[in-house]
Amino acid sequence: MEHVNQLCEGLPEAAKDLGLNLVAVLKSEHLNPEEVWAVALTASYFVRNAVLQEAVLADCQSILGEGGVEDAQAAASLMAMNTIYFRFRHMVGKEVYGQMRSGLRMNRIMAPATSKKQFELCSLACAALAGCEACLQSHEPNLLQEGYTELQINDVVRIAATIQGVAVALEI
Repeated sequence: MEHVNQLCEGLPEAAKDLGLNLVAVLKSEHLNPEEVWAVALTASYFVRNAVLQEAVLADCQSILGEGGVEDAQAAASLMAMNTIYFRFRHMVGKEVYGQMRSGLRMNRIMAPATSKKQFELCSLACAALAGCEACLQSHEPNLLQEGYTELQINDVVRIAATIQGVAVALEI
């Protein structure tokens, strides 16, 4: 966590809590290191902060490998599309939109380089960041069905939320 620690040390005084929080959430007691770093990297891509992306990637590349990094990129980009589309359908609330075929390719979700479980974790993080109720209601039950606990799911959202806070702090 050398690069993330350096990043946190450089945060403004007003954001010191975020630096401490980031270091803490990246040491999850409920997720394995690969899951933690996959979620953190995906979230850093999703919030689009290059400095944060570089620090997280530098610390996790050897843990995730090429496939894990590509899945984080795929999850962030696909969920950027999905959270807009499915949030629209949900918020408008017209049954007609729910009956329409989306016609949007999402094959990587079903055939990730790592595992469907890990991709779901990353997708949930993006859904939380986007505030997409429809996506949250889709991915959270999938994770429970895969054997994850509420504690693990809570840690995913804590990581995503902290990444978002650090991204904002870096812009201060």
